[in-house]
Amino acid sequence: MTLPERIDALRKTRLFGNAPDKALQSLAQCAMEHRLQSGEILFLGGDPARGLYVAVSGALRAFRESEEGREQTIHVERAGATFAEVPVFDDGPYPSTVIAEEDSLVLFVKKEDVRRFLLENPEAALSALSLMASRLRKVTQLLEQLSLQDVAQRLAVMLMEEASARGKFQDGVSFSLPDSHQRIAARLGSVREVITRILHRFINEHLIEVRGHRVVVLNAAGLRAKTKMAPPRASHRP
Repeated sequence: MTLPERIDALRKTRLFGNAPDKALQSLAQCAMEHRLQSGEILFLGGDPARGLYVAVSGALRAFRESEEGREQTIHVERAGATFAEVPVFDDGPYPSTVIAEEDSLVLFVKKEDVRRFLLENPEAALSALSLMASRLRKVTQLLEQLSLQDVAQRLAVMLMEEASARGKFQDGVSFSLPDSHQRIAARLGSVREVITRILHRFINEHLIEVRGHRVVVLNAAGLRAKTKMAPPRASHRP
C-alpha cells in the first residue's frame, strides 16, 4: 500500500477518522500492512498484544472458544473496523481470537504509536472512549441474549436485523443469509443442527421462505412475535 492509501484506510475508521491530516500521515508511516488468506488466524485470544489492527478489505471474525471446542462469535467486521483496542489501554493479552473469513488486508499499529497518537490528538482520544463504550454495550447485549433468550429468539432477532439492514422490516423484504449455518450457530452460541432445525420450523410456519441463499420474510409480525419483542411505537408528530 502507498502512504496515501494507508492514510485513507485510517481515516475511514471511527477511532482515527477525526484526526488532522498531519497526524494521520505520521501514524500511517508507522503502520504495517499484513495480508491474510481466508481461514488464516490474525491472532489468538490470550496472546500478548503488541498493538491494534485496522481492517482495510475483506472480513474478519472475532470469537471465543470454550473448553469443549464450541465457538462463540463476538463480532464480524469489514473495512473501516479496528480490532484489539482494549489491550492498547490495559496492557493485557488479546481478549479473543480473530480469523479472516475471506482474503483480507489489515494494517498493524504498535500500541506505543497508538498511545502517543492519542496523547497528541485529544479529539481522537474522545473517539476512542466512544468506541470502547460502544464495544461494551454490544458485549452487554450479547450477554443478555445468550443468558435470557433461547436459540429461536436469537435467530429471529438476527433475521429481523438482517432484514432491517436491507430496508423496512415488513412482509416481502428479502436478504441473503449472512453466513453458513455453522457460522450463524457460532454467532448465536448454538450448533449447526439446531439452527437448521429452527430455520425449517420458521419455513413450515410460513414466517419465511428460503430461495437458495436468500431469505424472504412472509410474515413480519409473526417473526417479530418469535423474538418476544414489542412492536415499535407509532410516532406522534404534530
